[in-house]
Amino acid sequence: MNETTVADQLNWAARLLARETETMLGPIGLNPAYVPVLLALSAGGAHTPKGLADAASVEQPTMTATIQRMERDGLVTRKRNPDDGRSALIGLTPAGYDRIADMDRALGALNELLLEQFTTAERGQFLELLGRVISVLEVQTGRAG
Repeated sequence: MNETTVADQLNWAARLLARETETMLGPIGLNPAYVPVLLALSAGGAHTPKGLADAASVEQPTMTATIQRMERDGLVTRKRNPDDGRSALIGLTPAGYDRIADMDRALGALNELLLEQFTTAERGQFLELLGRVISVLEVQTGRAG
């Protein structure tokens, strides 16, 4: 059977999207893994690494490595958690806050690139159908909630 499946198409789209995201964020000094952290912290306040890992749907060791790279790049700070001495609180630096607008512009341009071939009605249909696919996969993987 040489038929292309929905899974094949989604997998290929995800790979291409990951590459294009790197291309759009690279010139502004951001790694795609930084996006969920910047989004979670952009509203202000600090978060624990566990909270950030949950928000990004990644394992805690992966988030710890991401936070270390973001610290190295001057985007986040780590402070002792006054409520729990065993954990830290992660917050944005002024440079991290400055990068949010750049990130928003890059991701907005990417979004427009992805949707420019669709009419307004098709955009709505596409997003609704994609949302339904995501819902099925979240239920199957136990990530719904």
